[in-house]
Amino acid sequence: MLPPIKDWDDAFANMAHVAGSDALPGLWVDSAAAYRKSGVSVETDIPYGDHAREKFDIVWPDNAPKGLAVFIHGGFWMRLDKSYWTDFAEGARANGWAVCLPSYTLAPEARLSHMTQQIGAAISAAASRVAGPIRISGHSAGGHLATRMMCEDTPLSPNVIARVAHTVSISGLHDLRPLMQTKMNDVLKLDESEAVRESACLLRPQSNIPLTCWVGGGERPEFVRQSQILAMIWDGLDCQTTCQIEGQHNHFTVIEGLRDPDSRITHSLLGIGS
Repeated sequence: MLPPIKDWDDAFANMAHVAGSDALPGLWVDSAAAYRKSGVSVETDIPYGDHAREKFDIVWPDNAPKGLAVFIHGGFWMRLDKSYWTDFAEGARANGWAVCLPSYTLAPEARLSHMTQQIGAAISAAASRVAGPIRISGHSAGGHLATRMMCEDTPLSPNVIARVAHTVSISGLHDLRPLMQTKMNDVLKLDESEAVRESACLLRPQSNIPLTCWVGGGERPEFVRQSQILAMIWDGLDCQTTCQIEGQHNHFTVIEGLRDPDSRITHSLLGIGS
């Protein structure tokens, strides 16, 4: 059993527990920019709404796409955007999938419930451009948004949700109530009602979509709990779930496999070998 948590700010403080992590955003920006210049076909800033952040990029495979993969970025709903992550599309792209990377409006300008609706709109717009199955992934706060797409109250239309073949929540946040006890809630402004409405573990899933919760074994214990709890609860609600605790990866190294066409996490997302 995990020890009880007394300091909720520390429970979610990933960078404070990973040496050198303050340099990561700059490295992500540089790596993504270099990838966009590498000759890969990237279509940028496709609008899915009127707000400046309601845009997505699509990274195209060399041939006709097998379907649409989605990667939703994290940043505690307060930071970052799609431009940091372009090269994380390579694992799926090299396997023949078109990859959608959406941005969304951040807190405090937007509430989490609005971000959920935005991601639904982004995926729907991308799905209208790419035929075939849809495989959704998201990291950290993006894992929250990814799993919200497969709840019974999904913002996706029946035609789009019927195409979703798999969801992978990587180090996702699925029980938002503890966040109300953190300093970051001064920005998020979560109240009990919204935390309950937006917590996937308190909602019913679309039972026909498999879910994988993927988390690093070296992450903060709360992130491990958040992955385990959703997999356990939704398993009891007739959803096919898996919880994969990968090695000693921390909150940031756990997503690096998305760049690799042959990594375990890429194969899991795309259903290769399953």
